[in-house]
Amino acid sequence: MLASLAIRDVVLIEKLDLAFGPGLSVLTGETGAGKSILLDSLGLALGARAESGYVRAGQKQAAVIAVFSPPQGHPAFAELSEQGIEAEDEVVLRRVVTAEGKSRAFINDQPVGVALLRRIGALLVEVQGQNDQVGLADPATHAALLDAFGGLGVRRAGVGTAWRAWRGAESALEEAREATAAALRDEEWLRHAVAELTELSPEEGEEERLGQERQHLQQGERRAEAISAALSELQPRDRRSQGPGAALRAAARALERTQGLNETAAPILTALGQAQDALAEAESLLERLVGAEGPDPRRLEQLEDRLFGLRSAARKHGVTVAELPGLLVALRERLAALDAGTGRVAALERAREAARAAYVTAAAALSEERRAHARRLEQALGQELPPLKLDRARVVVEVAARDEPGWGAEGMDRVAMLVSTNPGQAPGALDKVASGGELSRLMLALKVVLAAGSPVPTLVFDEVDAGIGGATAAAVGERLARVAEGLQVLVVTHSPQVAARGTAHLRVAKAVRDGRAETRVEPLSTAERREEIARMLAGETVTEAARAAAESLLQGRA
Repeated sequence: MLASLAIRDVVLIEKLDLAFGPGLSVLTGETGAGKSILLDSLGLALGARAESGYVRAGQKQAAVIAVFSPPQGHPAFAELSEQGIEAEDEVVLRRVVTAEGKSRAFINDQPVGVALLRRIGALLVEVQGQNDQVGLADPATHAALLDAFGGLGVRRAGVGTAWRAWRGAESALEEAREATAAALRDEEWLRHAVAELTELSPEEGEEERLGQERQHLQQGERRAEAISAALSELQPRDRRSQGPGAALRAAARALERTQGLNETAAPILTALGQAQDALAEAESLLERLVGAEGPDPRRLEQLEDRLFGLRSAARKHGVTVAELPGLLVALRERLAALDAGTGRVAALERAREAARAAYVTAAAALSEERRAHARRLEQALGQELPPLKLDRARVVVEVAARDEPGWGAEGMDRVAMLVSTNPGQAPGALDKVASGGELSRLMLALKVVLAAGSPVPTLVFDEVDAGIGGATAAAVGERLARVAEGLQVLVVTHSPQVAARGTAHLRVAKAVRDGRAETRVEPLSTAERREEIARMLAGETVTEAARAAAESLLQGRA
């Protein structure tokens, strides 16, 4: 329900904070006091069109905050969750309008578009006014209203599920047809690409693995070259060149021929012999390393060719080498879809037809029940209309079959509530035939009949009692109170009979402060209520008889 309404600098209202409770809240006041400003302010919070004229003279902006406490599981919570807006217990709608006519909207302090604000507002409040009716006057709501009256929520949900299944099957079929058509267009290229990649047979992680192996072979090749170069220094191939071994041997022979230097030459000869032994061992080790480290030049060439082939294929298909295996799988799937396309399309066509048949069956059953409940709703409304001074009115609930293009999640019907307000008059659209007051009373009658199934927790009636009085006004008040037993109802009224039915009474008055008109709203005590109702009965001069009549109305309310 609407828990509170805060208004700042809207037209004649400087600052106003109102709290609302369950049941029936009535707003009264003299004509021109500013009751319409309150409804306009609420309308702003609900997403109505913003205009610069709403901003109080001399101020930069106007602001309205409406706080709601919907019941657990209310559709507004699901809608907000889908939009990423957190809402646990309260929904706070805020609207700011600048003096230039620009507006900003917020839900639970998060900026939102006005369209979302309007959608959430429509889930929380339904307004029936003299100049704008939201709900009953909109034919798009009539099917849901009839379904609520008939308790057809489960069957309606089943139709919605069948509709979505049919749409899903239709989408799957269209996608399959498009995929098959695209594959047929590319068939020659597709088969060539699959054959080419199959022959290449790329493997997961192959490029990295081959790169590492190539690097290892290249390093081995460089080591082998270094070993061969070292060995060639020790064993020169040029016969004219003497290696270090020959030089050592020549040095040793020269010393051995020297006479008289034996004591001096002995250690040198020993060192030269050790050097020859070390050199021979080094040559032996190098010869063994040449055999062990020699790379396979053919393997390195194979690696280079493989990497070139993989990278060439990747460039050709506009992917990385790592993506080639996945590409091959995808192309094979497309080829398989092409080969099996006709069969798959046929299967999806059968699934689509089965889903359509299931939808038609469910929707036809809903249509049959709607027609039955339409007659019951007409009878129920017929009983409510006479006491509301609509005894000549006749409501027709029309359930007409739509052509297939008009079918939807709500069924195959066009549900329209039509009204004839005079004998012999053909029933027509509610907003075309009924006046504002008549439409508000029709809405009231409908809410009396549908109160238990209403998804909207707060109803607002603006002067639903316009043009009536006496017993009719009493009947309106009694029905408003009846609806308010299950829903929160706010009503702007000039009727004392309606005002007496309220569980809460707010008086709207205009005062002048510092030379400026200002609208004020104050909750009334029991004594103040009696005086206000007496004023509504008697006019400017309140008599004791009027006070007694007001007391009688208040006592009768109990």
